[in-house]
Amino acid sequence: MFNHIAALATRRPRLLLAVAGTLIALCAVLGSGVESRLGAGGVTDPSAESSLVAAAVEEHAPQAAPDVVLLVTAPKDVASPDVAAPGLRLTERLAETPGVEGVSSYWRTPVGALRSEDGRHAIVAARVAGDEQAVNEAVADIQDRFAGERDGLDVAVIGPGAVYAELQATIREDLARAELIVLPITLVILLVVFGGFLAAGLPLAVGLASVMGTNAVLMGLTLFTDVSVFSINLTTALGLGLAIDYALLVVRRFREELVATDDVATAVHNTVGSAGRTVLYSAITVAAALSSLLIFPLYFLRSFAYAGVAVVALSALAALLVLPAVLTLLGDRLRPGRSRLSRRRKAAAPPTAPATPATATGGPTVGAWASWTRSVMRHRWVVALTVGAGLLILALPFRGVAFGEADFRQLAEDSPVRAAQQLLRDEFTSGGESMATLMLPAGSDTDDIDAVRDAVLRIDGVDDVEPVPGTGASVSTVVGDLVVPAPGDHPVLLTVTADADIPLASARAQEMAREIRALPEAENFSVGGQPATLVDSQDSIGSLLPIALAIAIGSALVIVFLLTGSVVLPLQAVLANGLSLTAMLGAIVWVFQDGNLAGLLGFTPTGYIDTTVPVLMACVAFGLSMDYGVFLLARTVEEHRRTGDLREAVATAMQRTGGVITAAALILATVLIAIGSSRIANTQMLGFGVALAVLVDATVVRTTLVPAFMALTGRWTWWAPGPLRRLHARIGWHEEGPAPAVAPTSENGTAAPGTTQEPPSDRVPVLATTAEER
Repeated sequence: MFNHIAALATRRPRLLLAVAGTLIALCAVLGSGVESRLGAGGVTDPSAESSLVAAAVEEHAPQAAPDVVLLVTAPKDVASPDVAAPGLRLTERLAETPGVEGVSSYWRTPVGALRSEDGRHAIVAARVAGDEQAVNEAVADIQDRFAGERDGLDVAVIGPGAVYAELQATIREDLARAELIVLPITLVILLVVFGGFLAAGLPLAVGLASVMGTNAVLMGLTLFTDVSVFSINLTTALGLGLAIDYALLVVRRFREELVATDDVATAVHNTVGSAGRTVLYSAITVAAALSSLLIFPLYFLRSFAYAGVAVVALSALAALLVLPAVLTLLGDRLRPGRSRLSRRRKAAAPPTAPATPATATGGPTVGAWASWTRSVMRHRWVVALTVGAGLLILALPFRGVAFGEADFRQLAEDSPVRAAQQLLRDEFTSGGESMATLMLPAGSDTDDIDAVRDAVLRIDGVDDVEPVPGTGASVSTVVGDLVVPAPGDHPVLLTVTADADIPLASARAQEMAREIRALPEAENFSVGGQPATLVDSQDSIGSLLPIALAIAIGSALVIVFLLTGSVVLPLQAVLANGLSLTAMLGAIVWVFQDGNLAGLLGFTPTGYIDTTVPVLMACVAFGLSMDYGVFLLARTVEEHRRTGDLREAVATAMQRTGGVITAAALILATVLIAIGSSRIANTQMLGFGVALAVLVDATVVRTTLVPAFMALTGRWTWWAPGPLRRLHARIGWHEEGPAPAVAPTSENGTAAPGTTQEPPSDRVPVLATTAEER
């Protein structure tokens, strides 16, 4: 396959680029404006009990679950006649708006819950029929028609629909700003790495192409399923980060091969056969980790799998198919030292000996990365224990994690929607909040309703149980002091009010939802509401999380085995990558839950973490860690096959890839930090958290723990049982012909007792590169 790719790139480069350019232009057109078609929800399980109750409320009592709320502020008491008249007109105008149903207001139903404590604010609430796209369009229309001063009343449009619309708009603006910041910084980093604009521009072009392609894919997916607007951030981060990583690896290897072979076509073939294979294995590893999110029913998580797998696949395709064609056409113009910047830097630098592999000089590889790696391997026990313990200590704050659901407070503090929502919370909470909705079957008799009400009222923290407003036009029964709608074809809906000191997102509210469901009478009703939704989301994620972990870890073990032929190295890779996540998990609790650095980052701590975010971050960070692990392991396998010496293979691989991994991690972290500068708290958490994991993996785990682990296992590093060695000989990664059955070797490369060792590959050694390239 790789020979065919290289042959196509060297024989038909212009045709390949013409096709690629046409497709990229088409994707740019098709993917434009994709943000407006993405949703801001998806954090609930659609098949959960709470979701079924929410659907019943939407169908039978839409006014009880409004999407849009008009917060009306009057110059005096809203009950006064000269305020009531425009208030009623406002209510009627909203009811006449297309797509709006279930309109209620203080002027239609003068109950205390619809009027603020000071009397100057009132609520007009409505439900919008349709999906999230319909809600988004309706909210935009309502904003245009009602927001601002109307008949002497000041009107603010709020509610879940308005919050989601604000999220979409803010993410779109923040993403555009992040891209403006990232692109020049990335170009500077690539200029430092390559020393020339031509070589530096190639990875950036590949990254932009992959982002445009993924936007087109997401646009197509919105025709068939819901996609979260937050996934667009991952598209940009991985599109620029991974595509640049892959292109950086390919271009760097091409320049290395160009020095070694002095022939462009040969250099392209060698590059595709070595770096190209690494890119393919890396892409499969990252895609497998992200695809584990597909098993969750929450479309928020599934969306990141859609975006992540698409962008990884497109980045790999661009690096494997398009980039070799570009390298063929540019050829010697990419040779190290040809650019004016490279010549200036070389002239200004003091003379240094180039880093060269052992096979080129007869001695050990020379270079700072190689020297550092040998030092780590000599002190393997100290390094492994110290670094491992340090990372575990950083994870300690995660023990106190509290899960909740993001609300309007993740919006920027200067957001008008957030300010109005805060006023609603402060001025309309004289009593407790509705913490649960109970749904009894249609036709439930008074005895059933009375038994349910009495049982729920006995739970500590429950203040009252009453009908959901508007669930029946006629009343036929009074159960105690509870007025119950007449039996009909629709279910009986009751609302449970909690004590005023119990927040809906608190652990106590979630415990109360579980207690209600544990009642013996619960077989006669279903429970919905915000705490029940949180419980259902946590239960759904918790029940499927072991499967997701098995997919991510299992695929990583298989892929690393196919890459190395060892069963020890896959276990080491998973352990090292798992440790790289610890700092991230501890940091998100310490910063975003506990509120440390809240002033610096500009967010409002809520005391809990959105249930879905740690799962998402863990899958993304694990995949990216495996990406860098594959970079290092692929070169280690290549060097070990050539030399048969474990220590020198690791030292040479680190010397050859250490700079690439560091530059790639720095670029990806830059992209993630720019995205983390968003005004949305969850986006901040995703950007800064994964950036921290990437930096820890590239600067600590990859340069210390991985070499230390290999030194600890010594001759057993390459061990695999006989059946697996034979399996790898048939289906594993073989750069040239079948790979040797790798037997355990000693640390200096000799065969372990009772085993045989294949001679190293006879592939032509890669010659030394220039000092600047090092």
